[in-house]
Amino acid sequence: MATEKKKRSITEIRDAKESGEKMVYTSVPDYTSARWAEMAGVDVCVVGDSLAMVAHGHASTIPATMEMMVMHSLAVRRGASNTFVLGCMPYQSYNTVDRALVNATRFMQEADCDAVKPQGGKSQAHILKALVDSGIPTASHIGLTPHTIAMFGGFKIQGKTAEAAMKILEDALAIQDAGCFMLEFEAVPATIAKVISEQLEIPTIGIGAGAGTDGQILLSYDLLGVFTDFKPKFTKRYANLTEVAVDGLQKYVEEVKSGAFPDDDHSYSINEAEYESFLTMVEKRKQH
Repeated sequence: MATEKKKRSITEIRDAKESGEKMVYTSVPDYTSARWAEMAGVDVCVVGDSLAMVAHGHASTIPATMEMMVMHSLAVRRGASNTFVLGCMPYQSYNTVDRALVNATRFMQEADCDAVKPQGGKSQAHILKALVDSGIPTASHIGLTPHTIAMFGGFKIQGKTAEAAMKILEDALAIQDAGCFMLEFEAVPATIAKVISEQLEIPTIGIGAGAGTDGQILLSYDLLGVFTDFKPKFTKRYANLTEVAVDGLQKYVEEVKSGAFPDDDHSYSINEAEYESFLTMVEKRKQH
């Protein structure tokens, strides 16, 4: 495990593109997974609105609220005090410039995040620019954007035609022109993401976008096998914590049912003389 590290800066994240250092992002919803991420040496902890699904059991990210995001962001900050934290702005929290400014400020002031990430490219460029111009470090998310999933007809790969790929390129350039320090591709063909990344001065992070981006992001609950409702094609399982957890819980159930737990090693004791005195007091009380 990595020793205590210094938090990455916006400048370091941007410069990683030029230096060739692959930046590692992971989406973490809580204190414990943030602790794990920092101990492992992850560069950026992302508080993704996917927590509506993995932590709250919703079918999509749409039910995530600002209150939910602020609460989880604070937990992540407490768990990863030396790691850059990127807060994802939830559905409809940035649909106007004024609303975006208010909610992004909440991420920075109340939630102690280091930057924010709404979704969208060309159509959202004015929002992104307003955030950047107000002094809020801002990233964005293109390709498959969960907030507009209904318009895509479900979780489908984006950029599979030349025309669709050009739209993603135009979105990426608009994000860069707005002053964003980074962008994320989701569910984009690897070759397309690589070509677009090469056209940009800002770093790109991919999730289901191949190895040609400047870094990668996966959900910690996915890569660790915590969330098992479904597994996206782009997720690689590096552990299966659900299997370990269920096995442990089953053993706990069995030992409680059989009386094997708790044993003396997992119970507190009392001085024998005090115990005998207590029993005497109990007997006297019963006689009254």
